[in-house]
Amino acid sequence: DVLSFPMLSYEAPGDFSFLSDENEDDFNPDTGEVMLGDIIISVDKVKEQAAEYGHSEKREFAFLITHSMLHLFGYDHMEADEAAVMEEHQRKILDALGITR
Repeated sequence: DVLSFPMLSYEAPGDFSFLSDENEDDFNPDTGEVMLGDIIISVDKVKEQAAEYGHSEKREFAFLITHSMLHLFGYDHMEADEAAVMEEHQRKILDALGITR
């Protein structure tokens, strides 16, 4: 449904303190913005999963973007404690946006 390709390596998720002007490869040379990585989302899977889970395509799309952005910030869900942290961030973000099931 979604693939995330992080360009940065974090010592701790969401901790950007390691970034510095000295490592120019982390920044877009035209804008000076940090390059987190790439996200690829399958529109077909968004539609399929929205129908399967009984919520809107907007909600499914927002969930996948949120999930992927958290991966680009260094979060993961391979271990139960990591998954709990990531899921809580996902919930808070989607709630703040007013995007619910």
